[in-house]
Amino acid sequence: MRDILLTGASGFLGSIILKELGAENVITLGRSKSDIVINLDLDVPVIPVMKTIIHCIGKAHAVPKNALQKQEFFNVNVTGTLNLLRAIENSNSLPKSFVFISSVAVYGKESGLLIQEESPLEAKDAYGLSKIQAERIIQQWCSQNNVICTILRLPLLAGPNPPGNLGNMISAIRRGYYFDISGGTAKKSIVLAKDVARIIKKAADRGGIYNLTDGYHPSFSELSLEISRQLNKRKPLNMPKFIAYILSLAGDVIGGAAPINTKKLNKITSDLTFDDSKAKQILDWTPNSVLSNFQIK
Repeated sequence: MRDILLTGASGFLGSIILKELGAENVITLGRSKSDIVINLDLDVPVIPVMKTIIHCIGKAHAVPKNALQKQEFFNVNVTGTLNLLRAIENSNSLPKSFVFISSVAVYGKESGLLIQEESPLEAKDAYGLSKIQAERIIQQWCSQNNVICTILRLPLLAGPNPPGNLGNMISAIRRGYYFDISGGTAKKSIVLAKDVARIIKKAADRGGIYNLTDGYHPSFSELSLEISRQLNKRKPLNMPKFIAYILSLAGDVIGGAAPINTKKLNKITSDLTFDDSKAKQILDWTPNSVLSNFQIK
């Protein structure tokens, strides 16, 4: 009997979660290739009674260029969440647990070391703000309906053909135009998507808010070296920071088409890591090292 509803099962993380849970145990919901095909930010679906809801649908990995594109984050991440909750209420039976896939973007930090779950949520960008709103809506709804609430705040995700910044890094190395900046020493939190999928069931039963990382937080140079090794490419060259800074100033003038600007430069030369000790203590979270287990394909 299928007692889990998974939204976004055709996406990068959703597909890995579906494989881990077993398709025979899950009803999927999404815009395509799902048991329930619907645009969640436009319509309220009809869903069967479910024991566990895993809400993985979300808009990310895009830099909005105008107000309409910014609004799209709220349409998908906030309105879509509200419509899912309405669908649950319409099913006339509440689930035991609700798991929401969120992001460390809610903290709004561009630098920092081992940021904890209790840190203030200070995101100012559309993506981070929409995730904050969705988290609060879900927390309030679960509290009112006595449903176990789990929120997983994820950093950079690693796995086969990853999206976002890691995917862009792989593409640049494959094409031969990637450079480590200032030695690539900045450390970033990252986690294997497969490890996230493996902890879902335990997290759903326990509830709570958790950062999930691989516990090591590799540097850009470590990541680029491992990616280059897998692609049989030479070790990426290093670009001194003063050259990158000059290029970033030009990027500020050129605008969105530029590969780098001062904001991007600050991000890729600053440490930004998150503390997963709460997950280790409560969920017995034992992540694998991304550098040792990440496979590009």
